[in-house]
Amino acid sequence: MTNPLLQDWTTPFQIAPLDRISDDDFAPALKEALATHEAEIKAIASSSEPSSFTNTVEALEAAGKGLNQVLSVFFAVAGADSNPAREALQREFSPKLAAHFSQIYSNKALFERIAQVWNSRADQELSSEQNRVLMLTHRGFVRAGAALHGAEDARMKEIKERLAVLGTEFTQNLLADEREWMLPLAEEDLEGLPDFVIAAARAAGEEKAADGPVVTLSRSLIVPFLQFSPRRDLREIAFKAWAARGANGGKTDNREIAREILALREERAVLLGYDSFAAYKLETEMAKTPGAVRDLLMAVWEPAVAQAKADAEVLTGMMQADGVNGPLAPWDWRYYSEKRRVAEHDLDEAALKPYFQLERMIEAAFSCATRLFDLSFAPLDVPLYHADCRAWEVTRRGEHVAVFIGDYFARGSKRSGAWCSAMRSQAKFPSRQTPIVINVCNFAKGDPALLSYDDARTLFHEFGHALHQMLSDVTYESVSGTSVARDFVELPSQLYEHWLEVPEVLGEFATHAETGETMPQEMLDKVLAAATYDMGFQTVEYVASALVDLAFHDGPAPSDPMARQAEVLEEIGMPHAITMRHATPHFAHVFAGDGYSSGYYSYMWSEVMDADAFASFEDAGGAFDPERAAALEEHILSAGGSKDAAELYVAFRGRLPGVEALLKGRGLAAE
Repeated sequence: MTNPLLQDWTTPFQIAPLDRISDDDFAPALKEALATHEAEIKAIASSSEPSSFTNTVEALEAAGKGLNQVLSVFFAVAGADSNPAREALQREFSPKLAAHFSQIYSNKALFERIAQVWNSRADQELSSEQNRVLMLTHRGFVRAGAALHGAEDARMKEIKERLAVLGTEFTQNLLADEREWMLPLAEEDLEGLPDFVIAAARAAGEEKAADGPVVTLSRSLIVPFLQFSPRRDLREIAFKAWAARGANGGKTDNREIAREILALREERAVLLGYDSFAAYKLETEMAKTPGAVRDLLMAVWEPAVAQAKADAEVLTGMMQADGVNGPLAPWDWRYYSEKRRVAEHDLDEAALKPYFQLERMIEAAFSCATRLFDLSFAPLDVPLYHADCRAWEVTRRGEHVAVFIGDYFARGSKRSGAWCSAMRSQAKFPSRQTPIVINVCNFAKGDPALLSYDDARTLFHEFGHALHQMLSDVTYESVSGTSVARDFVELPSQLYEHWLEVPEVLGEFATHAETGETMPQEMLDKVLAAATYDMGFQTVEYVASALVDLAFHDGPAPSDPMARQAEVLEEIGMPHAITMRHATPHFAHVFAGDGYSSGYYSYMWSEVMDADAFASFEDAGGAFDPERAAALEEHILSAGGSKDAAELYVAFRGRLPGVEALLKGRGLAAE
């Protein structure tokens, strides 16, 4: 029987036939796809024709379609629905893929042909997108080490292969720690918890085949437990387990892996002639330099830590009034902050949560996309990789645009966090292909499933990424959708979060799970007034992580990353009662791969733009101003990486933004 991963799919919209693909298909499919891609590359590199954009750069764009088809399916299921077989395949595939792509980027004959096209670009009649693709291709080969020779070339290959293995190990260790830990709760331990937390704990216990309710390390369960449990002893146990992910000793400990990754990244940068890995990595981003990143982060850090310290004094007073002496601890902050929010804003999350039904929030995200971009969403009945997944066809004025897949619920087989990926990206070359986009989240199950306000923001955030993929309108896949600078990629996602805060959106879709009534105006006003509540805490835990990430990569690699982490936190004056959002042993953004390495700051860099961008809607005709929406689609969402990120933003806004809008939006601006 022919391997389904290697066939031309005749399914609706050429969606992967997931009902016919088994784990046994992946290894033989990868082997054949790698061989095919290798032959395609060899044909391009050994061509006897003079180098041209068509026979070299476009040929590279067209190569590897079969490999992409295999890998898009594999990585989708491995990340969201892992099992021992898939984890073993990840360990097997990562060095093979690293070696394969390293071989391509070190192919001297291929690089020579690319360089010839690059050096003769002024003599060729190339479109602006073709010039951009050529520049990115040439730069990518240079930065990958294509100009290296001899021992340096060989060492670069070794580094890449080892980094691929280490990144996979880091991810799997983290998943193992998250999957295996749980805190059983007796019935008396449930006292004081709202119904939605109890329901989530019981559902988690059922999934774990436990005798009763449990707390797991899923953010959607552990955070509300820390917010609401009056049992300080249980909060401490849960928080310490959460903070210790990847640092528990034994085979799943990530600390030595982090050290080796940092050392190899530094060596890689030095081989390419850079002073540090951060200098290498940031060269292609909007920020350009480590200094520019540090300036932004410190501009935000100083007002944020001042606010957090003031908040800590208030929370400490509340704790001591409860008869608890000693300093405020990290497992106390969320509990007393929730109490303070109820007292100061009369906003109880337990009363608020029934208004944020998952189904209604999905409808809200779709509705905003309909009003802004004239998109329609219709359910699709197609085989998917897990029973929790759902699919929709996305159309505009009757024309097919994309397939959107939502995978919303937490489970033991899914890594933590939330993300957007494309099983197929938009392109017009070598033939038209429409995108298939997946949003993966980790919300707690329920009947109905209820979200926190933060969960709802996450849903809108990931859907903003999905829109970037779905509305892409470029020729070449290498610049399609989210293939943009790392510190620009979060702009569409963070910008889309703002529509959740639009009063008319909440007024229509924030309906009570039991009564169906819309959120009362008084509660709606409180939600919006409290939007920046506890922003000192949220900003400090994020910026601390970003500063540690930058320090790891801007200079010599630390021999002891945990000691270096402690030094950085001491230098910046990290409050005792707040921890990094992602401590080193579970900082998957930075250590699972190169994506956010020395780039975790990018969320804040993008937030500078998203605050300014949404202000442009408010300054025009409001959140759904048609001219602003059209400009957003034309200059940002449809453009992908076809132009420089700063050029795209200026085309949309008329100028680059300053940090003022961000500080105002976070409630941290000086009065």
